[in-house]
Amino acid sequence: MPSPDRTDDDRSVRSRLRGFGERLTPGSDDRSSDDAHAVRTDGGATVSGGSSSTATSRSGWLRSLRKSGFVSSLPFWLPPFLLMGLFVYGAIGWNFLISLTDMEGFGDPEYTSLDFEQYTELFASQTFIDAARNTFVLLVAFTILCIVLGLVLAILLDRTIRFQNTFRTLYLLPFSLSFVVTAQLWSWMYDIENGIVNSILGVVGLQPDWIGNPQLVLGAVIFALVWQFSGYTMVVFLAGLQTIPDEHFEAARIDGASTVKMYWRVIVPQLRGSMISALVVLMIAALKAFDFLYALFGQYRPAAGADILATFMVREAYSNQNWAYGSAIAIVLYVLALLVVIPYLYSQYRRGEL
Repeated sequence: MPSPDRTDDDRSVRSRLRGFGERLTPGSDDRSSDDAHAVRTDGGATVSGGSSSTATSRSGWLRSLRKSGFVSSLPFWLPPFLLMGLFVYGAIGWNFLISLTDMEGFGDPEYTSLDFEQYTELFASQTFIDAARNTFVLLVAFTILCIVLGLVLAILLDRTIRFQNTFRTLYLLPFSLSFVVTAQLWSWMYDIENGIVNSILGVVGLQPDWIGNPQLVLGAVIFALVWQFSGYTMVVFLAGLQTIPDEHFEAARIDGASTVKMYWRVIVPQLRGSMISALVVLMIAALKAFDFLYALFGQYRPAAGADILATFMVREAYSNQNWAYGSAIAIVLYVLALLVVIPYLYSQYRRGEL
């Protein structure tokens, strides 16, 4: 049996040998160093990982921005938007600024003293009141007559008749003419001595002066414009009628509705979109009737009874060189056009088509 002292010596020797062996084992110090380095690396990686995460997030945002519909569509809408803003709305803003000055003749406008004096003078002018009244009458009468006549023609052509396409082309042909050609045509038609209209009326002893009588001239102008634009409204309503399903016509007939009731109560209410589109185009055309009147009378001042805001504006600006006064009339015309267009745009927006 070994003695206790020998046992303690053996344990001491084995402990020393174990420690010596661990020191001789390759990689033991490297592991310790790697562990320490891993700690340092982890600590550094925490900081560098945050920078990498931020850069990754920024690059991802830029990548998503480049792929967005807004950025990818910029080449298509930005150039016309800038051109429209500069040459249309910029010009309108400049025109409004000139209307606040006293610019006349060939001098430069003075922008240091701006006021609404031109507008005050304009609304107190009897010439402006007469021109505004003629513009309103022309706009309302021309629009209503074109709508009614175009709707009747569309309903007639919507039914199966012979030479349907020929009639459609004949009715639409005047719309392809310019205002100048239409005005020259009707100046010959209205000629008091040799015009076709008076040649026909001469059979019953009538020979009115259509474009010289203040009581007749505006009606003659409206009739000529209706002749030109009724074909356009016919095409608009005809396109709307052909989108209505045949079942609606058949259901109305089965319910015993007459042709008039069928169109008035069933078909025409479904032409609301066509009606609004035609109204906007016709009203804008009525406000832009200057070139027709200028070609008809050959001067800025039409016959008494046919002066509208457009001719009044051009006459004051280019004939009398009252630039500020003419600019004020132009702004009034622009506001009238907005009163026509804004309800249409709002209607389109409510229907989800804008």
